[in-house]
Amino acid sequence: MIGIPRKLLPSSSALAAFDAVARLGSFSAAAHELSLTQGAISRQVAGLEEQLGTRLFERNSRGVFLTPVGTAYAESIGPALRMIRQASLQAMTKTQANSLHLAILPMFGTRWLMPRIPRFVARHPHITLNFATRIGQFDFERENIDAAIHIGQPDWPGAVSTFLMDEFVVPVCSPAFFAQHRIEAPDDLVGLPLFHMASRPGAWDHWFGALGLKPASGRGMWFEQFSNVSQACIAGLGIALMPQFMIRSELESGQLLVAVPHAVKSPSAYYIVAPHARMSHAPVAAFIAWILEEVAAENPAA
Repeated sequence: MIGIPRKLLPSSSALAAFDAVARLGSFSAAAHELSLTQGAISRQVAGLEEQLGTRLFERNSRGVFLTPVGTAYAESIGPALRMIRQASLQAMTKTQANSLHLAILPMFGTRWLMPRIPRFVARHPHITLNFATRIGQFDFERENIDAAIHIGQPDWPGAVSTFLMDEFVVPVCSPAFFAQHRIEAPDDLVGLPLFHMASRPGAWDHWFGALGLKPASGRGMWFEQFSNVSQACIAGLGIALMPQFMIRSELESGQLLVAVPHAVKSPSAYYIVAPHARMSHAPVAAFIAWILEEVAAENPAA
């Protein structure tokens, strides 16, 4: 029986090092990604080149570049390594057929989804849920994610976007801030410190425009997370546009109040998104059906 020549089976560590350098274009970046030293990455790549008997990279003062052979090799082993990683993860969890890897938005996950998840688990006890936090679009295959909760438009390439709900925002602030400033009408907010979200840079323009008012200036703090915005509001630093369902507890407790009772529908909406290839995956189909039921129960007139 003829075995496979050792030369044709490089070590997984050598292949991982080569793949990281090929993708990132840097030995130092590859070392950071794999939690190794730059010297270790260099030795792995050098050993692979020696084993294959060919140069995979050109090194000069401008950096590291794939040779033509290296480019072809990277294009071949990249998908294979991703398949190995995914298969290994599935083997480790032992729930290949009954696992759901779901990407969620931080505040949506905390405030809306997680309180309802026990009902999904009770209905589908055989499905193992794995959560990851993601903001914005990403590569489902590379991230090993089956579905995602998305805020934005139904324009995710290669995926099916199923509408969940619209989002309505209202301006909120702390009682102390409200008491210190005269706020009687929407245009009273124009000169006050307004908080802005990096993911929704035009939110205030949209809100003022819906009232027929000129947009406010960009003066004010910028944030990436709604949790930080709400805390800044509670601290009395300014006013923020917040989705109503995300701040119910703060409004009920009196930590925040609605500065102007005018809710505006955001240009973006919430969707459950899954790649076309995963729509027939039983856990994905079960989760989509369940979350649509949850939304319908909360908004019976929608």
